[in-house]
Amino acid sequence: MAAPEDWPVELPAGGSVRPMTRWGEDVMHRPARPVTAFDEELRALVADMAATMYAAEGVGLAACQIGVDLAVFVFDCHDDAGAWQRGVVCNPTLALPEGKDRRLDDGDEGCLSFPGAFVPCARPDTASVTGQDLDGRPVGYSGDGLLARCLQHETDHTRGVVFGDRLNARSMKRLRKEMEAAAEDYPPDWPASPTA
Repeated sequence: MAAPEDWPVELPAGGSVRPMTRWGEDVMHRPARPVTAFDEELRALVADMAATMYAAEGVGLAACQIGVDLAVFVFDCHDDAGAWQRGVVCNPTLALPEGKDRRLDDGDEGCLSFPGAFVPCARPDTASVTGQDLDGRPVGYSGDGLLARCLQHETDHTRGVVFGDRLNARSMKRLRKEMEAAAEDYPPDWPASPTA
């Protein structure tokens, strides 16, 4: 399993920026297929995911967000102390604190597939994810702050859950209103094309 001295992992380079798949598309709202082939096709997909995440100025991206039905995500994110981690997680399993160790962070959250909008979303303030890397080897990441939020958000995507599913009706209405207000900054093929 990846240890802190191995961080930050390098993400595959040379990928192509793809248009962002939006909420409402079927691939965003169903559990993804497990990754079973750790091959060049997977490496090429992950390179495209990384290129798309960086072009969109995001901190994480799941395969469903570029229309691919596979349980894999990439991330490049910091924790509360400002320490950066980046990596690839295939077939993620999420572990969250329970009982007296469980504290919620109700900070703002957004989604690249619902661009330009942010609302508070309560999530546990620490999280751990285990899964497999690009070669099928065991890998794990843990953290607090934004990193914990990112690991939870991206693992949700592999399960067909968007963070709007975790919001009450009032927050969801606000989220939609913010996205609609920012819509002209995010054309249908964003971030493959520059923003307006």
